[in-house]
Amino acid sequence: MAYIYHILDRSDWENAKKNNTYHPVSLENEGFIHCSRTDQLQKVANSFYHGQKNLIIIRIEEEKVGPKVVHEPPLEAPMSGVLFPHIYGDLNIDSVDKEIEFPCNDDGKFDLPKELLGE
Repeated sequence: MAYIYHILDRSDWENAKKNNTYHPVSLENEGFIHCSRTDQLQKVANSFYHGQKNLIIIRIEEEKVGPKVVHEPPLEAPMSGVLFPHIYGDLNIDSVDKEIEFPCNDDGKFDLPKELLGE
């Protein structure tokens, strides 16, 4: 099973579950949903979510995602050689098999949740 991960605010996820689809602002602005592999989560969280509260990580079964998933470099570093999974469309809720609490530390930084260690 191949998993990809997405960090989001718990209230956004609760709304997505009510609507049976997840359509974040990044789809409008960039055309895709940003995702990460396990080994990328902590760096992404500390770069873009420092100090934010009420975050969760959703674990997505890549094979169950309806829209196209492309592993490609970030827009701001196209020559980096680092590939991130991007979902090109609304995320179907049934592709998510786990919700993981993602609190920041007192200093605003994040550690990878214990349940993701070894994935």
